[in-house]
Amino acid sequence: MNYHQEKIQYENPLLSIKVWQARRNSEFTINWHYHPECEILMIQRGRLDVEVENELFTLHSGDVVVMGSSQLHRDRSYPGLLEYIVLQFDLRTFFDKSTISYLQYFNETKVPLSAMNYIFRENPKARKELAECVLQINEEAQRKENGYELAVNLLIKKILLILIRNDTKGLLADQDRVERIRLKPVLDYVDRNIGERITVEDACRLVNMSYYYFVKFFKRTMGLSFTEYVNFRKIKHAEQLLLTRDLSVSEVGDLTGMPNMAHFYKMFRRFNQCSPKEFQRKMLDWGRA
Repeated sequence: MNYHQEKIQYENPLLSIKVWQARRNSEFTINWHYHPECEILMIQRGRLDVEVENELFTLHSGDVVVMGSSQLHRDRSYPGLLEYIVLQFDLRTFFDKSTISYLQYFNETKVPLSAMNYIFRENPKARKELAECVLQINEEAQRKENGYELAVNLLIKKILLILIRNDTKGLLADQDRVERIRLKPVLDYVDRNIGERITVEDACRLVNMSYYYFVKFFKRTMGLSFTEYVNFRKIKHAEQLLLTRDLSVSEVGDLTGMPNMAHFYKMFRRFNQCSPKEFQRKMLDWGRA
């Protein structure tokens, strides 16, 4: 099977999304590809066949399909006018301190996000609600009225809520509920000590697990390693400091528990593809535009 990774460029650095209306007038196939971002397609007119790994979805006007992070997919259009909206977004960036525990519902370690498409086959109300969210996100992104970033953020979270509340099979909630509860002291510990050095050993003691068992347990439950999770939370905190406090980059690194500037820059670039200063400049310039 031939496939490639699609590189997605976000228009607005404040939002990890790309959304646009697409049109086709002829038979055309987009070959197998993937990207780290989740994707939702919403059909406005015509027919589109979407294949996600081993499942085929035939979509018509009003239909939607959801694809998870790095899921292989391809699609095929037919003669006649096809109009649809494409929404791609980095799911992790929409979780903050108050909602981070729900990230575990979407870690896809056991259930790919595409498995949730059963909801939209069986539940017309949920299908309509999701389609309306996608339409509104596209409209907000096109109009760019004051505060549209807030509107998009809320709509993405509404999409996640639609999935959680309409998951009658319990596929999301069943992803190791007991294990998620067991990790809560660790997640709370990370948030309380975000500006300090956080070690795996300290986390192990909180849940009374051996080092090797905890490392595997955390990765299986959260979908990313404990170190990756800690770095993710620290960089999100650093982003907030860069945009809300008059601090130097080294001061931000200290307050984030990353006093080693080489390590701080490396982690920041991993999550933002730019340096802290470049991130700050892009964000502030966009806010003044």
